[in-house]
Amino acid sequence: MQGQYYEEFEIGQVFDHPIRRTVTEMDNVLFSTMTHNPQPLHIDFHFCAEKTEFGQPLVNSLFTLGLMIGISVNDTTLGTTIANLGMTEVRFPKPLFHGDTVHVTTEVISKRESNSRPDAGIVEFEHKAFKQTDDLVAICRRQAFMRKKPSGDDA
Repeated sequence: MQGQYYEEFEIGQVFDHPIRRTVTEMDNVLFSTMTHNPQPLHIDFHFCAEKTEFGQPLVNSLFTLGLMIGISVNDTTLGTTIANLGMTEVRFPKPLFHGDTVHVTTEVISKRESNSRPDAGIVEFEHKAFKQTDDLVAICRRQAFMRKKPSGDDA
């Protein structure tokens, strides 16, 4: 499935992404070690059981952010984005744990034509990630530099 071009997005449009993903211990430990993050809150079961209010490791928040945006790509920007310009207002209101299943929604917040490129525009998305209990676990706004439809493309 290809993503949408700039012109195809409408302000207020909401995507309820069909892809869901259960987060595993391997996801969390691999991501944390690959990014050189030795935070015991993510990788040390004993530390978490003895010294945290959660009693178990928290999923690394940057993994959660990446997963949330990744889940959205197929329906929104696959093959039609030029670049991400920024991510703002990133929050993690509830914890995500191993075994939780994530589902995501995306709303088109705003869009504008590019001032420097006539073949592109900027779309601002608000992504929200929820776990299986429908608790909100992550939210962010993402500004994406999007391609316009090529001239003569009726698709």
